[in-house]
Amino acid sequence: MRKPILAANWKMQKTIPEAIEFAEAFLPLVADAEVDVVIAPPFTLLDRLGAKLSGSGIALAAQNVNPNESGAFTGEIAPGMLVDLGCQYAIVGHSERRALYGETDALVSQKAASLLNHDIRPIVCVGETLEQRDAGSALSVVAEQLRGSLAEVASDRASEVVIAYEPVWAIGTGRTATPQIAQEVHESIRSVLGDLFGAVGGEIRIQYGGSVKPETVYDLMNQPDIDGALVGGASLDPEAFSRIVHFEREGSQ
Repeated sequence: MRKPILAANWKMQKTIPEAIEFAEAFLPLVADAEVDVVIAPPFTLLDRLGAKLSGSGIALAAQNVNPNESGAFTGEIAPGMLVDLGCQYAIVGHSERRALYGETDALVSQKAASLLNHDIRPIVCVGETLEQRDAGSALSVVAEQLRGSLAEVASDRASEVVIAYEPVWAIGTGRTATPQIAQEVHESIRSVLGDLFGAVGGEIRIQYGGSVKPETVYDLMNQPDIDGALVGGASLDPEAFSRIVHFEREGSQ
């Protein structure tokens, strides 16, 4: 059985004092969590927040990485540097990186493979735009992204990868991806993972990343192929994110 994984993506949010304040409020609320919890702060917070999370069972993640070991790449961060900071996960291929910075499936694949070489688990993001969904090509677009973004991932390491499905069309558009719509795409992703990695495809965890909130997480997590959530705005508030982590309690209310 796949263990649920709830990950916070803080994007370009929080100063050091704000991050420390969050951790001090959040950690007592999730001390009894029976799921994997991950926090991905900006690079500036990895050191201080990582120290605060040490020994808590909460994993530290980066929001990006350069696949190269070192070199003349101004402003970039190498995988080995993330190891130094204690990162256990790193997000790659986020829709904002793809849309704003032109990241390709091939680059995402290089990043994922490089992270695995350093024993950091990649959270590989895929998802379709509004135009692609309205054209009826959502499943084919996501399948193509998935195949390209995992092309350099070896089968014997594939179970360490986490996939995050982001319905880009449901973020900031006023349209909603229902749990059933999300499950349809997750089921398709599961099928592609099986084609790529055989039985290991059934072990890979797939997160949903479309504006997850405490009020919606339980119904999403009740879907058979949704194994967690990549949470944006709601993860900035310790109480809200703790409710998402305790999604089973949320559903019993």
